Amino acid sequence: MEITTDYIKLDSFLKAVSAVGSGGEAKVLIADGEVRVNGEVELRRGRKLRPGDVVEFAGHRYTVEGEVA
Repeated sequence: MEITTDYIKLDSFLKAVSAVGSGGEAKVLIADGEVRVNGEVELRRGRKLRPGDVVEFAGHRYTVEGEVA
């Protein structure tokens, strides 16, 4: 997914790629340790994702794309 800002928060990213249906769902799944960022379990829903970061969830891989300043 391409972003046009410096970063996007993890919970917002999951909603934007339609991996979850709501922010509440994202919050629970992240807290349960079901989401990985760059190969490591991420428990912070406000984790700032930047271009190049890779998010893994439910057998899917999503790469954050955008212009690196």
